[in-house]
Amino acid sequence: MKHLLSLKELSQTQLLALLELAKKIKAAPEEYRTALDGKSVVMLFEKPSLRTRVSFDIGINKLGGHCVYMDQQNGALGKRESVADFAGNISQWADGIVARTFSHVTIEELAEYGSVPVINALSDLYHPCQALADFLTLYENEGDLKHVKLAYMGDGNNVTHSLMLGAAVLGMQMTVICPEGHFPDGFVVTQAQQLAAAHGGSLLLTSDVAALEEVDAVYTDTWISMGDNTKLSDIAAKFGQYQVTREMMDKYQVKYFMHCLPAHRGVEVTDEVMDGAGSLILQQAQNRMHAQNAVLVTLLS
Repeated sequence: MKHLLSLKELSQTQLLALLELAKKIKAAPEEYRTALDGKSVVMLFEKPSLRTRVSFDIGINKLGGHCVYMDQQNGALGKRESVADFAGNISQWADGIVARTFSHVTIEELAEYGSVPVINALSDLYHPCQALADFLTLYENEGDLKHVKLAYMGDGNNVTHSLMLGAAVLGMQMTVICPEGHFPDGFVVTQAQQLAAAHGGSLLLTSDVAALEEVDAVYTDTWISMGDNTKLSDIAAKFGQYQVTREMMDKYQVKYFMHCLPAHRGVEVTDEVMDGAGSLILQQAQNRMHAQNAVLVTLLS
């Protein structure tokens, strides 16, 4: 591994190794207290964040490293100076770059023109760190992921893409349930299906909520992505049947509920599910730091 841009670049062995390392770091953090001793990581954020910023900042500190946070106060990336120049300069001082950007092209340019590892902390196409935390959470609860059936329901987005690709590499069975016109990117779907076939997994796309039958975990996200100005009233009718409720969980005997957060309570999911038995949302949030620390240790130590 030179970078973490998306999960499709990882082999099954590499992905499983990251999950195992994350478990070890979580279980015995004192053993990794100096893993990034003397290392400095620049965190470049074009978009606001709670979980990503705090989990990376504290995680780097727990590994003995130093974090430098940069927002857009010095000018938008690519406007004040090119992404290539920015990456080249940062590489002279820092040991790694964590970037949360609007465009995935920016992530790719940082990796191309910089000389240090780049970690995608979110782009319009992928959210690999979130997916790593999600698979770690399922791994802790269920063990062998090849026997876990995961469903994503709602609006196909960057989180959906990373879940599909990760599940495919891991040989899992995944179902994506979306209203018409809101399925994930077709090219990413094709890549995920090819990876799933190569690793003994499967990927099903449908608009039928009944596909939740025999699923172990259902995952959802906001119906309106960050920065989207669409009015909720304009999409509520289309998405209404995809709200995750206790009745739905019970009807299809779904064991776990997952969400990347932030959530719109009472919209894509009810409070009863968010706060109820089987909700893994806080374990997912906690595991963001451990999964990311595994990536940092792998790339920088």
